[in-house]
Amino acid sequence: MRHAPFGTTLSATDARRIARYAAEADAWRWLHPVQQGILHRRGWLRMLAPRALGGGEWPLPDVVRLEEAVARVDGSTAWTLTLCAGAGWFAGFLAPPLARQILATRRVCLAGSGAPTGYADLEGDGYRIDGLWDYASGAPMATHFTFNAVLRKDGAVLRDTQGKPRIQAFVVPAELVETQPTWRSIGLRATASDAYRIKGQRVPREHAFDIDPARATAPGPLYRFPFLAFAYVTLAANLAGMAQHFVDLATDCIARRRNRFADDGGALIEAPQVAAVLASTRARLGDARTRVYAVLDAAWLAASTEDVVDAGQAAALEAASMAWVGAARSAVDTLFPYCGLAAAREDAEINRVWRDFHTASQHALLMPQP
Repeated sequence: MRHAPFGTTLSATDARRIARYAAEADAWRWLHPVQQGILHRRGWLRMLAPRALGGGEWPLPDVVRLEEAVARVDGSTAWTLTLCAGAGWFAGFLAPPLARQILATRRVCLAGSGAPTGYADLEGDGYRIDGLWDYASGAPMATHFTFNAVLRKDGAVLRDTQGKPRIQAFVVPAELVETQPTWRSIGLRATASDAYRIKGQRVPREHAFDIDPARATAPGPLYRFPFLAFAYVTLAANLAGMAQHFVDLATDCIARRRNRFADDGGALIEAPQVAAVLASTRARLGDARTRVYAVLDAAWLAASTEDVVDAGQAAALEAASMAWVGAARSAVDTLFPYCGLAAAREDAEINRVWRDFHTASQHALLMPQP
């Protein structure tokens, strides 16, 4: 039996404290200091970084289960955790001295963006960086930022063998970055997923890295795991956790409503058709969740024992993750109409969860297939 390392589970005490400040953080548009403190004290922001360099290097199935559990309590806290810890995973692809230096930073937190919306000009033994990147969840507490940039030399874009622009990943200290308060979404407001700009800053060559299992600088299965499968399952866990939170709150709303179509005006939740909708919604979510963890656990076993996750396993995990997202979308959209105007109040918990869910579901990677 696999045992989770210390700190990878969400305690009831931490869950209560995260939940207690969720509404305040949403109104403030940034995580409450208590929520931030939990992320740091539990080591969750380092959980995907190499153990030998100062990280936790926790097994991926335990990471995903933790992220789902936190999302079931508060979407903004979970999303910030997932995106910032995910950026911390990149430490396994950096030059070890640089990774060790970054992870030694007090209250280290990496934030970033995947879209290549800037340029990196080759300049001697380093790069000159210039660009603007959006959606860096956790930006206010970031000590370092990661990003992708288009490579140039002498002003000309460098291209690969297929003629496409060459994209390079980078990490830089926050001192080189100017954050811009651009996050105005209706949901995940406390993630403060602001934009950031880098204006002509020079960085050494070792600040560039490749997110490729074959180029990992740290040993171990975590850094041999395919990036897209990793990204799909961690994001899906967030959507599923938020959806389950919504289902729990929706059940309470429906239980308090009266059935105006019933002669006796009984509780809406007692209507056979409504009870059937609730049951089928929970069953579909549960079935999708079981499938994801079965595929994830099998892929992790392969990565741990065979040092490889084959293309078929990676594709299966991506497909199972998207099916989980689909079940989550269906659950939220099916139950919302039964909840009444109480769910439309901006200050209601269920409305915050609804807003968080529909904001998170807009992540480009989670777009349904046309």
